[in-house]
Amino acid sequence: MGALAGLDNAGILKRILEGIDLRLCLSLTAKNGEIALPIHYNRYIQAAIYENISKELAYFLHEQGFTYGSRRFKFFVFSRLLGTYEIDRSEKRIIFKEGARLYISSPITEFCTSLMGCMLGDGRIRLGDVWVEVTGISVEKPLVSGNEVLLNLISPVVTYSTFEKPEGGKYTCYYQPGEKEFNRQIEANLRKKYAAYYGRTAPEGEIRVEVLNKPQLKISMYKKTVIKGYICRLKLTGPKELLQVAVDAGIGGKNSQGYGFAELLN
Repeated sequence: MGALAGLDNAGILKRILEGIDLRLCLSLTAKNGEIALPIHYNRYIQAAIYENISKELAYFLHEQGFTYGSRRFKFFVFSRLLGTYEIDRSEKRIIFKEGARLYISSPITEFCTSLMGCMLGDGRIRLGDVWVEVTGISVEKPLVSGNEVLLNLISPVVTYSTFEKPEGGKYTCYYQPGEKEFNRQIEANLRKKYAAYYGRTAPEGEIRVEVLNKPQLKISMYKKTVIKGYICRLKLTGPKELLQVAVDAGIGGKNSQGYGFAELLN
């Protein structure tokens, strides 16, 4: 928690207002001690985030976002729910027996300010039909200090291309870590995010991507769309400004849907 350790709620909010952008870790519990959700729960977390920031910011991010050409970026990312769980396949539910942790990150100071204020004020959030208590909030600011980072993905990284079918319609091709197109898209995505957020061309210098362990395929549903992503560890080398974007806003695509959240290991 660094400079924020030991501060009370008012002190944390004051420091946020001074311009510190944060990564939040929420400790969540339910009244009966367990959190039971549909297996594919990302959209419920996304909805809870929009509900717990200011209406003006929620409208801006949802309807417009930060643009680069035809691309629009929301500039927030969240992890999977972390904790001990069971899968009830007959009911298609995931059950966290002892609560769960959720990480949320954004480079937008107002986003962090607004979200923290709502969490400290209400003390609970709604995930679909389930109300859960926010029993703890910790904050950190992972800083990239050089031109190399080791990242542990705790929500799947997603890279893809959409193609037209000869007979009509479209299909999506997802790429696996280690493939040339995966690496190309990771770099292009970070450059577009940087330009969209800061309003200037991204720093020169190649982004190199190295896969450090065997990627695990994770197939999930977001609303009615099947999404394929991968959990693994990556080493990224390149301009530290772009590496910081990867840490703050996520890597790959669909970050605001809960994909590409990375823990900084070094």
